[in-house]
Amino acid sequence: MPNLLIEPPYRTYVLTLRDVRKTFGKTVAVDGLSLSVRKGEILGLLGPNGAGKSTSVSLSVGLLAPDAGSVVIDGNLDPAKPEVRQKIGVAPQALALYDALSGEENLRFFGEMYGLSGAVLDQRVTWCLEFVGLTDRKKDLAGGYSGGMKRRLNLAAALIHDPQLLLLDEPTVGVDPQSRNKIFESIEELHQQGRTIIYTTHYMEEAERLCDRIAIIDAGKLLALGTLSELLAAHGGPPMLMVKTNGEERRTQTADPLGELNRVAATTTIEAFQMEKPTLEQVFLRLTGRSLRD
Repeated sequence: MPNLLIEPPYRTYVLTLRDVRKTFGKTVAVDGLSLSVRKGEILGLLGPNGAGKSTSVSLSVGLLAPDAGSVVIDGNLDPAKPEVRQKIGVAPQALALYDALSGEENLRFFGEMYGLSGAVLDQRVTWCLEFVGLTDRKKDLAGGYSGGMKRRLNLAAALIHDPQLLLLDEPTVGVDPQSRNKIFESIEELHQQGRTIIYTTHYMEEAERLCDRIAIIDAGKLLALGTLSELLAAHGGPPMLMVKTNGEERRTQTADPLGELNRVAATTTIEAFQMEKPTLEQVFLRLTGRSLRD
């Protein structure tokens, strides 16, 4: 029987994917992906549509088995084992809710699926509803919830069994600004509590606001990994300098903006100037390309 435990250094990470590959027919969804998630961090999976983000999440929680490679959760090689799944909470992109049940009934159902009952279940349901701001609507059918309310209930369902590892797959898709901000605040609070979170998105501002490190993936491959500042330094390129002279603007990418300004000022009068630092969006487009993804 194979050893289901991995020795250090893999035990220092909550989740590790090693050379994971997954295909669907001729489509390669995940292609040799290696990635480790540190305890207590928010790791963002940033990629265009079809990059392999959702498949990576499904592989990480044992919903899919890799064709090659391994997935290690808390030192265990089998994420589908009940005792391992108990440590994981998942908020999938496709809402996992029952429209014919109320918000409270949805949470009770999922809590019972994780073995909760009695006072413990009551406490968790009450806490989760309050945490996502749905206490006042707990008796209403989930089918009548707005898109933002459903997303918040989806998050609550992922939290009902108090997991330490959360996988949130595009958790703000189709929500209103108020619900989006509430979800952000909830995730930041979970981070402060020490939870480990994997957050998939294709929104730059979400990755910038929430994530300790960002993994940019495309075509199932890891293209870059690091903090925002590390990604900008490695892939952002030099800043862009805009100089206005004689009523015309000239833009120059330069690693020496002050030197460039002095060179221009030596020959003409500068009417205005502005320096634009590299952005995560520029890094993203440089690594994944500018072609449309439909």
